[in-house]
Amino acid sequence: MGIDEYGGGQTAQSDVLVVTTNDVPGHQVQQVIGEVFGLTVRSRHIGSQIGAGLKSLVGGELRGLTKTLVETRNQAMERLVEQARARGANAVLMFRFDVTEAADVGTEVCAYGTAVVIAPIP
Repeated sequence: MGIDEYGGGQTAQSDVLVVTTNDVPGHQVQQVIGEVFGLTVRSRHIGSQIGAGLKSLVGGELRGLTKTLVETRNQAMERLVEQARARGANAVLMFRFDVTEAADVGTEVCAYGTAVVIAPIP
């Protein structure tokens, strides 16, 4: 299972469960592996900035920026899942995103959480 179109949950491509909770109902944590993260920085191109500026005058969703942010979040989450899998985890608990401006030229998106090995409670 993997990341769905909007950056959350699981789809049929990833074997790593990613949740925002501290535990998974019906499962126990067998091993805490530690913090994992996925990071990406995206620059803004002048066309999107001008379009967003004009759109903000009349209101409404900035669809181009929304699409870019979804893609960026998905990439960060994919990197988090890759790191968790490489370290032997089958789940990431307490998953979060952190978004910051990167020197006024782009946006840094960091997906992070705690990699663990979980198993169903017998």
